[in-house]
Amino acid sequence: MRIRRGTTLALAALTAGLLTGAVPGHAQAAAAPTATLLPLNTVADVVSTGDRVFVSGGSSATDVVVTSATGTVVGALSGLPGPTDLLLSADRRTLYVALPTANAIAAFDTGSLIESARYDTGAGECPSSLASTGRYLWFGYGCDQWGGNIGRIDLGRQPARVTTGMATTQDFYGAPLLAAASQNRSVLLAGQVSLSPASVYAYAIGTGGNLALLRANTSVVIGSNLQDIALDPTATTLYTAAGAPYEVQAFPFADITTPSATFPTGAYPAAVEPSRDGTRIAAAADTSYLFVYQPDGTELTRFLLGGGELSPRGLAWSPNGARLYALSYDWTGRNQATLHVLPVPAG
Repeated sequence: MRIRRGTTLALAALTAGLLTGAVPGHAQAAAAPTATLLPLNTVADVVSTGDRVFVSGGSSATDVVVTSATGTVVGALSGLPGPTDLLLSADRRTLYVALPTANAIAAFDTGSLIESARYDTGAGECPSSLASTGRYLWFGYGCDQWGGNIGRIDLGRQPARVTTGMATTQDFYGAPLLAAASQNRSVLLAGQVSLSPASVYAYAIGTGGNLALLRANTSVVIGSNLQDIALDPTATTLYTAAGAPYEVQAFPFADITTPSATFPTGAYPAAVEPSRDGTRIAAAADTSYLFVYQPDGTELTRFLLGGGELSPRGLAWSPNGARLYALSYDWTGRNQATLHVLPVPAG
């Protein structure tokens, strides 16, 4: 179990700002960040269409808050039972929302904000993580210990068909974290959560959307208390953020045994997010700086967030890479969630 640390109190007292010159060789300073207090007590995920940002409140909430690109709250998707993971379609016209407490996944039009579909994943499934490979919408599910697995929604069929139990050779303690690549629809990545050491599994997506295990890493190299995973656009490199070691790690997708690069974050890495073109990597610990790196590990810039503790997996890039969005929450008594909008210089 992750233990909260007293350093969070000091961090929450700081005003959101950018530290420049802290490390020699920074490329350039970014414009001033902004922070918006959200009408949410907790936060789970954030995605950006370019002109809109969507923030989910988590399993105990009922809303997905909608903001402008600069963070101004403009609306909400309300009355949802426990919205957690968010995912945008490739054209950014559809928002998928995982609803684990309702055993369902909802789809919304990102322009009209109207719900267009709801997919029942089956009683007792608790879908909590989403990934897309075009025709197939994947979900990591699991309500009970060692009840986790991977499900698939075939969007190419009318009506769409839901299939569970796609991972036939692995056991997952809980709902696995999933990641897919925007330019490679033939692979899927799954991360084992709540276990130490952590592990990741790489799958090939075969004919008919079946999963075949390519390779796995179950050694201590991934670390403990896995918080986030990601793939670069071509699925050449995978990234992991775990409670330890105190750095985000990059691994060749073809290997998964030895890191090809590391991205120091300080204690308790919580999130990693490659930009849409894969040229910049955002990496952050829960109570430390938020860093932007080049894929080789060269630091470009860093931010210090006020407003509490970074939410696990709480990072998203704007499609054009000009902004980075980060979620934090104050768990010390205020129960206040914050959206940070961070203008990022070109790499």
